[in-house]
Amino acid sequence: MTTPGCPPVSSTFEGEERKHYEETSFDAEVASHALHLRGRKLTISIAFVAGTGFTLFGYDQGVMSALLTAGQVVVDSSHPNHATLQSFVVAIYEIGCLMGALSNLWVGDRLGRRRTIALGGCIMIIGAILQTTSYSYAQLVVARVVTGIGNGLNTSTVPSYHAELSSAAKRGALILIEGSLITFGWIDFGLYWASGSSAQWRVPIALQMVLALVMVFGIGFVVIRLVKQNRNAEAIAVISALENKSPDDAEVQRTYHAIREAVAIEDSGTSSGLGGKHPLQNPKRSSLRKLLIGGRSQHFRRASLGVINQCFQQITGINLITYYAANVTSRLIAAANGTEYFFASLIAIFIIDRIGRRKLMLFGAVGQCITMILLAVLGSVRGAGAQVVSAVLLFVFNSFFAIGWLGMTWLYPAEIVGLEIRAPANALSTSSNWIFNFVVVMVTGPSFNDISWGTYIVFAALNAFIIPVVYFFFPETAGRSLEDMDVVFALAYNEGVSPVDVSLRKDVPLAGTPEADRILGIDTIDQKVNISGETS
Repeated sequence: MTTPGCPPVSSTFEGEERKHYEETSFDAEVASHALHLRGRKLTISIAFVAGTGFTLFGYDQGVMSALLTAGQVVVDSSHPNHATLQSFVVAIYEIGCLMGALSNLWVGDRLGRRRTIALGGCIMIIGAILQTTSYSYAQLVVARVVTGIGNGLNTSTVPSYHAELSSAAKRGALILIEGSLITFGWIDFGLYWASGSSAQWRVPIALQMVLALVMVFGIGFVVIRLVKQNRNAEAIAVISALENKSPDDAEVQRTYHAIREAVAIEDSGTSSGLGGKHPLQNPKRSSLRKLLIGGRSQHFRRASLGVINQCFQQITGINLITYYAANVTSRLIAAANGTEYFFASLIAIFIIDRIGRRKLMLFGAVGQCITMILLAVLGSVRGAGAQVVSAVLLFVFNSFFAIGWLGMTWLYPAEIVGLEIRAPANALSTSSNWIFNFVVVMVTGPSFNDISWGTYIVFAALNAFIIPVVYFFFPETAGRSLEDMDVVFALAYNEGVSPVDVSLRKDVPLAGTPEADRILGIDTIDQKVNISGETS
């Protein structure tokens, strides 16, 4: 006989036994997915693979520019439009990159980060083969477009992938390494062989395939967080390995819960989710329409910040400086400028996570504005002395840009947006970079011809415009996980204040806590996520 209102003893025992069996089974499943690399070694491996993608990006641009400067591409120098055709080979690459970035609007979430990067690498290999074997100008142009498509896919995916697998404390430094590797790829190593032979340009171009192969095969050994695919045991195993802690560690559990929060919001499309006793099922694909959503998620605002951030990088005038260095200074100074550019970019890696994103962006914009004003003044004066000082200012501008903006635009868009729109938002922000890159390159030459040193005044004004926009509208992301930023924007919306002000506060609850759940509107108040991915 049983006491009224109480479950039978045998039933209670069977329930506890079943729960114990499920937990033991889940523990075993997590253990079966344990990664061989953990902690620092795993972080370095991920950084190496991600860095390879951006080294490939810089190398492709750097080698082609160097070969064009030396006149080593398949365009007959006797052709009346030789210079125009040579320049078109470079410019068409940016169109391919734009196409690749825009395609990520549709393929990013369907394929996932890892497969998209592998696809981009394979496309770049095909492009490199087509370039290396080119025996006609038309083939070379098509090959450049194909290579650009692959690079567009990679540059709009790799930063997000790396950010999702990086801790909040080190994310800035790790992704800024990618920006530095772009400039490393630009360094002119004098890769010319076999004078009088087409090997002078075929061999350097073919070497791209080595980097692409490293990236494609390397990405296969790194597993992204898998909560979105309902592979909870694998997800916990990856988080455990990244943080080098036990799967049942409180911090591992909080990180896992925070990611489930983000997936729950995406799955439901509302503020509900994670309140049930079962893992999430069949998460919905991101929709382009979600980019226009406001509310707690603030998707439109966050996606816009990423697009504007990438736009700002190009309108600083970095391509103007590159144009000046390539056309006015000696080849030796241009090479030294590229090398100094690389070493200056390393400074940001060591200070980004301590100083924060906002201060570096403001520092870069102020310095760039002042440098442009000085270049304008010297341009109006003319004379040998003015030219010497102008050459020095090229190094100064590159230093400000390398510290404040070079890697920032690959980092900030990846961490400012939420999981629900991360793939399409980063596709748009990267597209913004390529579009404004193309615009600036197109207007720089005619602008110098028409208004000469006045061109520097235009870019000084643009840099001055960047300063208040960053100060008033760009939230700080340093020290916060990607999921924490969801809480920052939701709290700002709930309180009717600026996300910038909230991002600078110290009292914002961490994602994955009951307080954060309440702010996000998720019905998991006072519930604890256990290791099996259920709530209790």
